[in-house]
Amino acid sequence: MKLADLRQEYMRAGLAEADADADPFRQFQRWFDDALAAKLPLPNAMTLATADADGRPSARIVLLKGVESGGFVFYTNYRSRKGRELAARPAACLVFQWSDLERQVRVDGAVHRVSAAASDAYFASRPLGARLSAWASAQSEKVASRAALEKAAEEVRARHGDDPPRPSHWGGYRVVPDAIEFWQGRANRLHDRLLYTRAGAAWTIERLAP
Repeated sequence: MKLADLRQEYMRAGLAEADADADPFRQFQRWFDDALAAKLPLPNAMTLATADADGRPSARIVLLKGVESGGFVFYTNYRSRKGRELAARPAACLVFQWSDLERQVRVDGAVHRVSAAASDAYFASRPLGARLSAWASAQSEKVASRAALEKAAEEVRARHGDDPPRPSHWGGYRVVPDAIEFWQGRANRLHDRLLYTRAGAAWTIERLAP
């Protein structure tokens, strides 16, 4: 089959202004709950798009770990490529895609580090292997071999045992949105797109052409 022939019709549902919550965070929770109820794999997976100081974009999949304090929270290595890019340009775009529900959510906003206390609490909740790898892996840097990476993890285990502290170069970010778009697939590509834009303490809702 040719790539150009791969397509589908979107027939599941619609998204009307009258049915949308006035608060985009509550609307997101509704849709996230639907994704959980549908037992979708990794419903908290999201594309994180950033740009370097010269405006060159990059993107990768990360996991949402909280919706709190008016933002979407994820955790990573601050020295990684995304960490360096966020230091240079502290803004990002997130995209959630729930294909089985024919839905997407796009989040645009400024990015801030979460508190050290919040990072400590989340780090302590991770499985031991994940905590050791945060020390062993110089994320985004070149590594000589798989064996070298595994050896580094063993050395970390020997040094810290079963209770490694959080590395200072690892922690959380919060994306604080100024815009959130909800996309619902519809027949004949006449999709529903509702854009929430922050207006002071409130939000405006506008419909976008598909």
